[in-house]
Amino acid sequence: QVQLVESGGGLVQAGGSLRLSCAASGRAFSAYVMGWFRQAPGNEHEFVAAVSRSGGGQFYADSVKGRFTIFRDNAKNTVILQMDSLKPEDTAVYYCAAGPSVTGSRTSYTYWGQGTQVTVSS
Repeated sequence: QVQLVESGGGLVQAGGSLRLSCAASGRAFSAYVMGWFRQAPGNEHEFVAAVSRSGGGQFYADSVKGRFTIFRDNAKNTVILQMDSLKPEDTAVYYCAAGPSVTGSRTSYTYWGQGTQVTVSS
């Protein structure tokens, strides 16, 4: 089992920045690919970004490429999503997830956090 807890969400104006953190506990953190997804009201879960086990590979949805950065610290069992140049359409609940492989498919991730709300005002 892996337990994931997100933090860092909040309200920010368009153009601003937020940093989301996901703290993991339980089984070996470095054994898992880590991803971020988001869900806006009425929408399905949307892939945002993923980072490989070592942290050497990062993958992004086209909608956030160039604005968001994902990285991990395996010594601290933490994955970070740095969000810059935020837009109102980034408003959603953001979820941290852990899984066996790098993919944008939510069904491939085994463990999920409870989510943190991000609201971007125009």
